[in-house]
Amino acid sequence: MASPTINSEATPFWNTNIPPAQHTNTCPDYLSYAVENKKDREILSTLDNDYTLQTWPQVRDIVATNRIDLFQRVPSDLRRYRQFTHSLKAKHGSIMEYVLCERLKWDDHDDEEGRRASGKGLFAEQSDWKFLQNDWPYGLDKRIVHLVCWTKFTIPEDEETADLSSETRRVIDGFVERTFVKSARGFGEAGDEGLAKENVIWFRNWRGLKSIRAVEHIHVLLFEPEEAFVERVTGGDVPTWVRIRDGELKV
Repeated sequence: MASPTINSEATPFWNTNIPPAQHTNTCPDYLSYAVENKKDREILSTLDNDYTLQTWPQVRDIVATNRIDLFQRVPSDLRRYRQFTHSLKAKHGSIMEYVLCERLKWDDHDDEEGRRASGKGLFAEQSDWKFLQNDWPYGLDKRIVHLVCWTKFTIPEDEETADLSSETRRVIDGFVERTFVKSARGFGEAGDEGLAKENVIWFRNWRGLKSIRAVEHIHVLLFEPEEAFVERVTGGDVPTWVRIRDGELKV
């Protein structure tokens, strides 16, 4: 598809939120998908100053109603995310390779058969999962921390609904609660960083919304966690967007 040309009567979506000196007459390759993607095109057409961050009650409602598609990024963050992933595919071949090699540093991700043969359940071995900061978080209230739990194992789905079964949800609920909820961990004076249960929520993207389908993961959102607690859970991980901002990574 040929890149659309500039509309002289309005600023096209690909020129929104960037200085006039950087405007182009045609859409950059990394944003051309949005010509057909109405949701992202509308986000990219929105000024950052006009974007409203999603609140914790809104986040809880989105997850409770399974309307994960309602999550969105700040317009300029969406632009940077698309530019980075476009460059990433050219350099690494796929986002999955970047996540496995550069972020997770796993070389045994594909040993699903061996893990099944061990007879151990989900989240039984800490070496089979890892929490990292979300590299490109949604446009949420700044008090919300967005983590991703990457797993070496497949999380089973209900064959009929392609959604998680009630039993799988129960297992994940228990894992998330043990990891983040203060009462479940029995936190005392030496560890007050655990959160109240209502300040922890998790979800798993629908298949169609997953940007990285070959590496299983769930999302965990925390409201007002202590920084030291997040650092401990993630091993001090620094998300990609921060490393780019600080000049440690190039787009």
